Amino acid sequence: MSFPRVTGPQAVLPPAGLPGLDPALSRLVSVDGVLADAGATRRWHVLDTGDALAERGFEPIGTIVAVHGNPTWSYLWRALVNASLARAEGGAAVWRVVAVDQLEMGFSERSSLRRTLAQRIADLDALVEQLGIRGPVVTIGHDWGGPVSLGWAVEHRDRLAAVVALNTAVHHPDGAALPFALRVATARGMLAAGTTGTTAFLDTTLALAELDPGVKAAFRAPYATVARRRGIGGFVADIPATPDHESTPALHRMSSGLRELTVPALLLRGPKDPVFGEDHLDDLTDRLPHADVHRFEGAGHLIAEERPYADVVLDWLDEKVVDAVTPATRSRRSAAARRAAAAPAPETPPAPGDASGHLWDALDARRDDDDTAVIDMTTDDDGNPLRVSWRQLSARVDELAAGLDAFGVRAGDRVSLLVQPGPTLTAALYACLRIGAVVVVADRGLGIGGLSRAVRGAVPDVVIGEVAGLAAARALGWQGRRISSAALPAVTSRALGVEASLSDLARAGRGRAVPAPPAPEAEAAVLFTSGSTGPAKGVVYTHAQLTALRDTLAAHFDVIAETGLVTGFAPFALLGPALGTRSATPDMDVSAPRTLTAVAVAAAVRASDARIVFLSPAAVSNVVATASALTADDRVALEGVETFLSTGAPVSVDLLRRAQALMPNATAHTPYGMTECLLVADVTLPEIEQAQGDRGVCVGRPLGSGQVRISAIDADGRASGEPSTAPRVTGEVVVSAPHLKRGYFRLYLTDREAQRGLPDRWHRTGDVGHLDAEGRLWIEGRLPHVITTAEGPVTPVGIEQDVETVPAVERAAAVGVGPRGRQVVVAVVEAGVRRPGLASPDLTDQVRAATAQRLAAVLVVPTLPTDIRHNSKIDRSRLSAWAGRVLAGEKPTAP
Repeated sequence: MSFPRVTGPQAVLPPAGLPGLDPALSRLVSVDGVLADAGATRRWHVLDTGDALAERGFEPIGTIVAVHGNPTWSYLWRALVNASLARAEGGAAVWRVVAVDQLEMGFSERSSLRRTLAQRIADLDALVEQLGIRGPVVTIGHDWGGPVSLGWAVEHRDRLAAVVALNTAVHHPDGAALPFALRVATARGMLAAGTTGTTAFLDTTLALAELDPGVKAAFRAPYATVARRRGIGGFVADIPATPDHESTPALHRMSSGLRELTVPALLLRGPKDPVFGEDHLDDLTDRLPHADVHRFEGAGHLIAEERPYADVVLDWLDEKVVDAVTPATRSRRSAAARRAAAAPAPETPPAPGDASGHLWDALDARRDDDDTAVIDMTTDDDGNPLRVSWRQLSARVDELAAGLDAFGVRAGDRVSLLVQPGPTLTAALYACLRIGAVVVVADRGLGIGGLSRAVRGAVPDVVIGEVAGLAAARALGWQGRRISSAALPAVTSRALGVEASLSDLARAGRGRAVPAPPAPEAEAAVLFTSGSTGPAKGVVYTHAQLTALRDTLAAHFDVIAETGLVTGFAPFALLGPALGTRSATPDMDVSAPRTLTAVAVAAAVRASDARIVFLSPAAVSNVVATASALTADDRVALEGVETFLSTGAPVSVDLLRRAQALMPNATAHTPYGMTECLLVADVTLPEIEQAQGDRGVCVGRPLGSGQVRISAIDADGRASGEPSTAPRVTGEVVVSAPHLKRGYFRLYLTDREAQRGLPDRWHRTGDVGHLDAEGRLWIEGRLPHVITTAEGPVTPVGIEQDVETVPAVERAAAVGVGPRGRQVVVAVVEAGVRRPGLASPDLTDQVRAATAQRLAAVLVVPTLPTDIRHNSKIDRSRLSAWAGRVLAGEKPTAP
């Protein structure tokens, strides 16, 4: 697709037929030049909804001024322009949108002037004045339009209502190299050829997203000739990469001024951006600490073309800005205000934890105790596990805390821990917490890609790791200074960029005072989810919430100093010192639960004299499978266990019975929780056996002061009902507890959805279930896996339980196939087959006879796909897509 060529320097209207752009919204504006351009009159092209709103009788409450970057033009903002008009028609708050073509760009006028950042900010101000825009003003910018729009915002705070930025940067550290893509573009001999003489720079930018050919042609339309592309080269040349660059002072004024902005701010980012990295976002959040931030995983530089940013921006303005800028006498109110007025009075949530304590209180209390605190089951040359006393652990934590402080780690700095559970990780973690550093925990079970996304997204200031983790950090370009967990040869340290080892820090910290402890409400940790329900999300906990978790666990399971704890479940592997009891992690790869054996559990129990064993479901499965290797001494050790816990995914009653047979004197518990609230409810095996007649997995009653509600699902499978405790109502599980997370790390939209329609300190879990007449919670699946049939919504777990009663079936998954609202239910089973496909007629009849739910088909697979970390949560979304292809006639391959 092509459009008429624009060849002269004049400002012109865009050609008709550009996809998604109403020609009636285009206008040309004559503006007197300023600064170096004084005495000239320049013609701008803008997209402006002002006249359209007036013709329809709408009075805007303010103006959104949208500034594009290089080499795009105002066409970038067409979705925002169109969405704002549509919402005005729908009765929402009305915003005028003015999307500009910067001079030398788009369809605005070309001149011989080389425009610096200061010039562009002044140009924008002159245009705003000419258009009579007084306020309230919201600025939004992308790429190098970010500094231009934010520069105007800093200089006009009296008119400013909010600022929004998409993939941009506002500061370049002295001496730092430009991103590779910009180094290439600005290299001697490449600048003119790549940006102006050819369309290479434009081509490269447009290749950063999958664009419709018509959209690509629209972005190219203003830049058909060398003369029309000179602005592209001028923009690149104006990148202030050095202290003596003429635009550096303007950039510094703007970036410094951002620290004084108090208006609402929204930062949206596509992480797959080769130009603006996580460090640029981190710098922006440092300057605008109150900003709402959302990272659109999978999106890149052209985020406005890849994600529904316009709805996000307008929703955010509705919630955060409209009420502040709208006079109280106006009848039009924000959606947030209307929802608040209609919502019932919220229940008082549980308090967010004991503000007077710290996670390391027990460690301090036992600092003179020579009893064992932590046991490392990796044996020495004599076959003995390493034992660390409370005295040794406390001293090591103090030394490392003071050493980290001497190294330059400060309260609020993020420290990524890439160390296997054991004494070393325990000491490093508690040292970080003591000085107020925020620990970032993402395990290897995410896979190298998922782990890299998690660590890079957290933008760590420091990485503490073993050699494998440090090598990955080096190879994958993770940010942060490097500390090795063990002393390394000098050549290895240099190769990995390691500045010090933990031993070095401990020596530096001896005799130094430990900094004052952080406040209870300060951030303490970012714990990444398993990635089983989408890209792994960083969950933020405060110190008070971690302390509340410790107290809930201790109170519910009667943990005392003599209890002893063996844990093969990563989230709880570090809580032993906090609970004041000795702890041991079995000899295993904690990121691969199926590596745990029964013999390893018995060895850890014997070494720690533990009364509590805490494992993940996948670990339990392998422990049961390897039980034949247990010796008589192993079985005697396991007879001393009093409490056995398995959490992280639903556990079958049969598996619990077989695990308890190995620990015959233990009460088997299967607590229910998630990374966002690690303990929600708990149930014992006897209670499960007594609870009959309901569909799903019984996970018991809330722990401590926690609360559980159900938000009923509608015919579309959406949780739309008011959360309640009514029995036998299927819907989304909604929870609150003192140890509930504070929020997600830089995932504003995820935070908003998790709290949709709820008061503070409540959370939508994404799980589906119901409460029975006794107040027990039953889990029936995940909200995205609800099957929306013509007869109504169907949850998968009950069907799967029915199907798994068929002797030939090892495991089952129930999935929906077809359009939403008219889906049919398909059972996919493991039944000892080598090849996937349709089940045999006999097996199909048996499966259909086992459940009251009508099944459209029964398919067999050698192995059901599961998530990469738990190895126990079935990937129903993947199975649903696969089943749809098979039933459509595609040759079956492994799902």
